[in-house]
Amino acid sequence: MRLFRRVVLIVLDSAGIGEMPDAAKWGDQGSDTIGHVLERENPALPNLQRLGLANIRALPNLAPVPQPAGCFGKAAILSNGKDSTVGHWEMAGLITPIPFPTYPKGFPARILNPFEKAIGRKVLGNKPASGTEIIKELGEEHVRTGRPILYTSADSVFQVAAHEDIIPLEDLYRICGIARELLDGEDRVGRVIARPFSGAPDSFQRTKNRKDFAIPPPHPTLLDLLRQNDLASVGVGKIASIFDYRGIGENVAARDNTESMDGTLRALEVTSEGFIFSNFVDFDMLWGHRNDVKGYAEGLEEFDRRLPLLLKNLREDDCLVISADHGCDPTTPSTDHSREYVPILAFSKKLRRGIPLGTRSTLADIGQTVAENFGLSLSAGTSFLTQLR
Repeated sequence: MRLFRRVVLIVLDSAGIGEMPDAAKWGDQGSDTIGHVLERENPALPNLQRLGLANIRALPNLAPVPQPAGCFGKAAILSNGKDSTVGHWEMAGLITPIPFPTYPKGFPARILNPFEKAIGRKVLGNKPASGTEIIKELGEEHVRTGRPILYTSADSVFQVAAHEDIIPLEDLYRICGIARELLDGEDRVGRVIARPFSGAPDSFQRTKNRKDFAIPPPHPTLLDLLRQNDLASVGVGKIASIFDYRGIGENVAARDNTESMDGTLRALEVTSEGFIFSNFVDFDMLWGHRNDVKGYAEGLEEFDRRLPLLLKNLREDDCLVISADHGCDPTTPSTDHSREYVPILAFSKKLRRGIPLGTRSTLADIGQTVAENFGLSLSAGTSFLTQLR
């Protein structure tokens, strides 16, 4: 008998809960995304608090509750990485032992020359940069010359920025598709990302028409197993693109946190049995990478305000899990992801409550828990389903 007919997994993209033991090796010593946001801005998070967020560990300005409504714990990232692809794949049972390539000095000629030849244009930039800063720096020259802006970060990404009036969206997507085909072998980056922007000089702004071109997972994931067993597998937000649309039965588009919550609620209306996997991207894209502590705090408050509506729409035999894929501490000088533990909060109207799940050795424990619930098994992870019964 299945304990739950539906499991909803919400990923608060980048909402880490404190540095992992190896954080210093990644340049992330001292990172604590949720802790530092709470310390600096003191957002009101009564619903996350009630579920047990502050019971995971001592947090500034957020007291633990004597009887949490949910079960609570945290998970380490076992994979060799700290980006969205690695984090989400690991949640779905796929460990990444060899890191994706990164380019701290920009892309070498073996990549740049074939790319420029294939798209028929020279590029600007070709260096690690903040996405908002590089369009401030090179946006006007891009508008004048029509040359796309190429940049990367500490993560394995090949990002192309272009003004929507200069390089139309479909053309930008075509350019990124060419890059995806060219980047293979030792240069098989985790994601190629189209980063369109609009506006005038001194007021350029990235639009919501971002598009990710990921690589397919090298082995079957939880999503594949669910589909193979005729169970619903719904991706909300950028989930489908992270898995290269594999194992996704229904893709619910969402460009920001508001649309992700709306999409999750719609999925609950129409999905009778199976798995709903939702990503809330703004924490990472808008606030973590931009070192916007206030924005991050306000985003957490907004999620917390809408959380009761989500809980109200859960059936007796549903389970909600809230977690994250990595950190991105907006209080540190870095604008890149951080190597952090991620929170785990699990809630169901039929669950045992207030059960500590401890420190899990891998995010794959989440996927294994979902798999066991549906009578399946993954090659990685240890289920905590029996702790919830």
